[in-house]
Amino acid sequence: MSSAQHPTPDTQHPISKIGLIAGNGKFPFLVIEGAHKAGTSVAVAAIREETDPSIETIADKLTWVGIGQLGKMLRFFKEEGVTQANMAGQVKHVQIFSRAIPDVRMLKMLLRLPKRNTDALIGAVADELAAEGIQLIDSTYFLPDHLPQKGTLSKREPDEHERSDIEYGLEVAHEIARLDLGQTIVVRDRACVAIEAMEGTDRVIRRAGELVRGKLTVVKIAKPDQDMRFDVPVVGLPTIETMIQSHATCLCLTAGKTLMFDREEMIKLANKHKIAVVAR
Repeated sequence: MSSAQHPTPDTQHPISKIGLIAGNGKFPFLVIEGAHKAGTSVAVAAIREETDPSIETIADKLTWVGIGQLGKMLRFFKEEGVTQANMAGQVKHVQIFSRAIPDVRMLKMLLRLPKRNTDALIGAVADELAAEGIQLIDSTYFLPDHLPQKGTLSKREPDEHERSDIEYGLEVAHEIARLDLGQTIVVRDRACVAIEAMEGTDRVIRRAGELVRGKLTVVKIAKPDQDMRFDVPVVGLPTIETMIQSHATCLCLTAGKTLMFDREEMIKLANKHKIAVVAR
């Protein structure tokens, strides 16, 4: 992992203020915690349909925006003097397509898009930020310690059967990631049991467990040309809990490009249930 790929906060010349576009989950909270440790204040644009309301207790400045309120978000950042921004936390694709009521700025952006997959949508938001003089930076900027290095992270190594499924799963997962269809695939006996679409990691694992009983291998990867500014793969304690419920025995991640939340608790639970966790 090079510093060019995942720059760490410059303690001698830290960013004084950053804008944060906050989605759901723990990711935004960890970014704020990391930013504060680096001496950076955080102006948060919290997404009303997604963000945990308790974020109000730790944000330095905050405004609530609807998913389609791009103009309001940009105005807030400009008023706060933000020149660099970070995007953290999932925004469910279903929300974007079924519930968003776009404002004029968002509508104009959407009309310019040739397609509306994840990369196109969030890339267009990055372009809108840039047009206002706001640079979208690596979403892991304040969280380098949450990116695993290559190797086996659990006590148990993948067995021969799981290693075979990992190799097969990586081939397929890289292809679906390249097509921006999802980042997770569940495999058994070198056959695809389930492929992620819009439902998210935990739901695709659960669906696989409903289809096939036992000995499932979960492969979650970054895209071949992963843009670390957004849509970075994330796993955490709920991932392992869902694997236990679905009788999955092995998890493979992309080293250096997958965020692990609650890492210590996650690996402890995996070890308890003899689940192999490996970063490749």
